[in-house]
Amino acid sequence: MTARKTLLDQDGVQLTVDDAVATVTLTNPAKRNAQSPALWRALAEAGRLLPGTVRVVVLKGEGKSFSAGLDRQAFTPEGFDGEPSFLDLARGTDEALDAEIATYQEAFTWWRRSDVVSIAAVQGHAIGAGFQLALACDLRVCADDAQFAMRETSLGLVPDLTGTYPLVSLVGYARALEICATGRFVHATEAERVGLANIVVPLAELAAATDDLTAALLAAPRDAVIETKALLRGAGDRTYDEQRVAERAAQARRLRDLAGLGE
Repeated sequence: MTARKTLLDQDGVQLTVDDAVATVTLTNPAKRNAQSPALWRALAEAGRLLPGTVRVVVLKGEGKSFSAGLDRQAFTPEGFDGEPSFLDLARGTDEALDAEIATYQEAFTWWRRSDVVSIAAVQGHAIGAGFQLALACDLRVCADDAQFAMRETSLGLVPDLTGTYPLVSLVGYARALEICATGRFVHATEAERVGLANIVVPLAELAAATDDLTAALLAAPRDAVIETKALLRGAGDRTYDEQRVAERAAQARRLRDLAGLGE
């Protein structure tokens, strides 16, 4: 039996791997897992460190909140120690500003890659960057006390950590605009009703429900899940006929593989 290994533990992020399951934990409950550029770099590094055996990645936060969003220190004139403040970034060139935000976004992109299925286990607050981190995952299992909110607009900003695309995909343009422009809370019951949450359970059952979903995802052959995820991810960019072609090609690969004729 493969032992559970800790591959990363820094800047409020811990990555542990147990064979086919990786767990990424936000480990600063005293600050409600508030986020910073250092945390984003650690999250991006967690993605780079994933072994090829991993099929499911679970993202969770310690304490009462999943993540309360960007650390308020970011909005002070001095910002974070050793980091450019937001004011410094605003004073820089367009190219430098774009590059810095692109670096931040790397923490949010790898969760959707085709060779893994990612699950956010959300309790308490998931605000701003926390909401966008939950949206970065393929699936969301929520405790009944979960509260999502996109507060960037109320701060004079926009959601820029890859959250707008999945939000519109999940709930549609009009509801996404209303959620973002008002900054209101979306509670767990509504989140399940509108498609933000796959499952909502009592807080005490969050870990068990996440484990059950993980086990169900691992029950199917890995390559079939990978092909299916790629088909579904690409469906929105294809026409109906293009999707039919993609389905046929994917099925041909699966049949040849099952017949022992794959590459």
